[in-house]
Amino acid sequence: MATAQEPNGMSSAGTGMEKHNGVGGIDHAPAARKPYDYGGNPLAHINTGDSARLPAFGGEFQPGLYKPIEGRKFANPAPLGLCGFALTTFVLSLINLGTRGITEPNIVIGAAFAYGGICQLLAGMWEMAVGNTFGATALSSYGGFWIGTAIILTPGGFEIISSLEETSPNTFYYSFGFYLMGWFIFTFILLICTLRSTVAFFLLFFTLDLAFLFLGLAYLLPKAGAPGSGLLKAGGVFGLLAAFLAWYNALAGIADTSNSFFLIPVAHFPWSEKGREKRSKVDNEDSRAAQSV
Repeated sequence: MATAQEPNGMSSAGTGMEKHNGVGGIDHAPAARKPYDYGGNPLAHINTGDSARLPAFGGEFQPGLYKPIEGRKFANPAPLGLCGFALTTFVLSLINLGTRGITEPNIVIGAAFAYGGICQLLAGMWEMAVGNTFGATALSSYGGFWIGTAIILTPGGFEIISSLEETSPNTFYYSFGFYLMGWFIFTFILLICTLRSTVAFFLLFFTLDLAFLFLGLAYLLPKAGAPGSGLLKAGGVFGLLAAFLAWYNALAGIADTSNSFFLIPVAHFPWSEKGREKRSKVDNEDSRAAQSV
């Protein structure tokens, strides 16, 4: 007896999707699992075309579900936001360390308003335009952090420091400590969302979180009318590390085979979807293709 023909010319008996259960019935094999394709580091390089060339901006500031970039009208705003954050953090961290005897943060105010503030805030808004919730939240928030910090530190501007110090010399330190501890909590929330991404991405938020923690404690535990020296310097050290890691991740998003002689390694965690795919534990090609349709 002839078997029914499928539209593609193959018989239903030759599809390989069923088997006899030995009693006369047919068991249908379960559908193949198609897990989400987590991009790991949003800055990882992905070949999205038929050629070997890679996109100029190599990924997304998104540690979760990978979204294709074909047809997108915007360039990747993540490297801009990361660089704005990195430079401003770098300068303030050197001041917190007392480099060259400089202890007043006045010089960072311009960068905090313009580069770390406005430019990073705009990068966050562009992340929202490309549909990246994590990138929009992180970059916009830290842009707001730098603008807020610049407002606080501007000499004579809003008179925040002088008005708080009228009550007690330590009132400003306690208040600024509360402010920094709030950012420590926020950064910890973002840190949780990087645990399935890459080592480079995770370390950026880990070192930044420690920087906020030590700086917050330095202002909450002042000594002799000044922030705790040891805690302040510890915050400066972790701030420097966070700055260089931000630049590193930015470079990973900028460099590709069209403009660089090498690609930046980002080290996917072995338990991430990308790490599991590299170890042949899961195949996400079908899922990725379905998302790009």
